[in-house]
Amino acid sequence: MNNVIKLDGGHLTLEQLNAIFYTIPQEMDVLDENDVVVWSSMNKHRLFKRTEADIGKTVYQVHPGHSQNHVKAVLKQMHDNKRDSLSITITKDKQPINISFYSLHNDQGKYIGCIEVTQPVAKLQVKHSKLRNILNMIKKH
Repeated sequence: MNNVIKLDGGHLTLEQLNAIFYTIPQEMDVLDENDVVVWSSMNKHRLFKRTEADIGKTVYQVHPGHSQNHVKAVLKQMHDNKRDSLSITITKDKQPINISFYSLHNDQGKYIGCIEVTQPVAKLQVKHSKLRNILNMIKKH
């Protein structure tokens, strides 16, 4: 098996791992301990476009100006081990979008970065969810 990546819980090939991040509708950005973007999912579902040119930039260079102070405050709390996560909902193009930030730590508890996960949530709303879930399971896409 070429390009096998051993992970806790099993292993994946590089091809499988790339396919996962290309397929799932969530977009992800990983920051290192210095708030530099080291990886972004490059899938067709992205709401906030990223390119290879964004890798190596600070998170502040890829976020819009109006959100930078909020992002800085959250990341400072994560650096200081005062916050493990934050989940917010914003509206973009009249659609609710959830953005979650998760603090990443190594086995010794040291802060090693952050992952930002963004996804549209209109289809995940609770109203009539039981019926919607049944219909989604039988509906062909």
